[in-house]
Amino acid sequence: MRVFVQPGLAGHGLAGLAGAITPLALAPFDIWPIAPLSIALLYLLLQRLSPRQALLRGWSYGLGAFLAGTSWIYVSIHDYGAASPVLAGSLTFAFCAGVALFFALPAYLWARWLRQAPGLFNPLAFAALWVAQEMFRGWFLTGFPWLYSGYSQLAGPLAALAPIGGVWLISFALALTGAGLAELCTRRHQPPARFAIAGLLALPWLAALALVNQQWTSPLGKPLSTSLVQGNINQAMKWQPEELTNTLRLYRDLSINEESDLIVWPETAVPVLRDYAEGYLNELDSLMASSNRALITGIPLREAAPHGWRYFNGITVLGQGEGTYLKQKLVPFGEYVPLEDVLRGLIAFFDLPMSNFSRGHAEQTLLLAQGQRLASYICYEVVYPDFAARLAADSSLLLTVSNDAWFGDSIGPLQHLQMAQMRALEAGRWMLRATNTGVTALIDPQGRIAQRIPSFTQGVLRGEVQPMQGLTPYLRWQSWPLSMLCLGILGFAAFRRQREALDDAVTA
Repeated sequence: MRVFVQPGLAGHGLAGLAGAITPLALAPFDIWPIAPLSIALLYLLLQRLSPRQALLRGWSYGLGAFLAGTSWIYVSIHDYGAASPVLAGSLTFAFCAGVALFFALPAYLWARWLRQAPGLFNPLAFAALWVAQEMFRGWFLTGFPWLYSGYSQLAGPLAALAPIGGVWLISFALALTGAGLAELCTRRHQPPARFAIAGLLALPWLAALALVNQQWTSPLGKPLSTSLVQGNINQAMKWQPEELTNTLRLYRDLSINEESDLIVWPETAVPVLRDYAEGYLNELDSLMASSNRALITGIPLREAAPHGWRYFNGITVLGQGEGTYLKQKLVPFGEYVPLEDVLRGLIAFFDLPMSNFSRGHAEQTLLLAQGQRLASYICYEVVYPDFAARLAADSSLLLTVSNDAWFGDSIGPLQHLQMAQMRALEAGRWMLRATNTGVTALIDPQGRIAQRIPSFTQGVLRGEVQPMQGLTPYLRWQSWPLSMLCLGILGFAAFRRQREALDDAVTA
């Protein structure tokens, strides 16, 4: 125990290692017990520290987690941003160091205002703070909702909690488990207190066990046959004007003989503005309509603005359906450049193709294909739990298109797939996922991959999906109940801490 409370470099180094093992709980490793273990280590490492010491320790934990879990950022900057290894490594480290502050601030708050005397309320308050950190990280400055601990449970014992409170409810249960076990193992408690803590820790696991066979949604109509096209277009060639004709021909040839009800192409499969591809799209629209098929493709669009044009990353439906969706959650530097006037032109990474998109309107009609309403997410959008739930509540199918070629053969695309799986589980709906280089997959309402095709191969994934109706509790309420619970716990914890301080002052 003594090594955990050292305020110096040894303790901070241990915190970094505790954070660095976090990605092992997530895809592609999926060693889910590491999630509560990592949280337990952080809980131990924050004991008896001053707020300033806790700040640095929390930052060390976050730095380890993001360096290990988001190393794929280096691939984007180096391989496709034409940055040198030193520059790409420096930018990746700077990004991870900045995002690690999301762990530093809660650690400071914990030590300054929330940490209690030994007892039942400590792990409860720590779990509430953990979830508040994840939620805040998914919102602040457009958010970076990556490496949530709850994703580790897709194939774990707590998966059944996802339709109740989403990935954040699972994170709450894992944080409660890790902090509670650490509390029990390192502090002396009277038997009643030990039993109370043990009972609290067991509660979410028993609830998940009881909900394993609960069905929240039901089939709607007949299954649809689907064909998801994976073009495997080299990212370095995707936006080259001389390759446009070959790209359009490739997707047409891969799809023209598909007899499925629904054909899906990836994000920006048509790598040219819709204005310039009208002839090609009209031909496909007529072909699909005459054969009673629907085709959904990613395509960039533009609309007139007072001072020129606004550009959007979009999805559109051809044939037996209608609608166009414009992406709302944009990727910093990939789709827009913060501080554009300063950064444009400094290095090639800040001038990536199609990095000047605008945000789509908040109120958009869902896509309609073969009589079904599709909640659509373009790439990064699928990682936002509440955003995805709001769209899914009005849908019968989920659809996400992406181009993860930016991340090469790193763990990034597999982490991205895992998040799409969680969205299917939260919503109790089938998810169709079409990508340029992988992972193209059909995901069932339990979040399991029903079918997939190998990454970095060209092909068509054929299968069936069943439209679903009904609302899971998470689709109905999203994160509001859990948010209110966590705020109540944190408020009460702060009150108790203040009262303890007053009692100590009176006693002294």
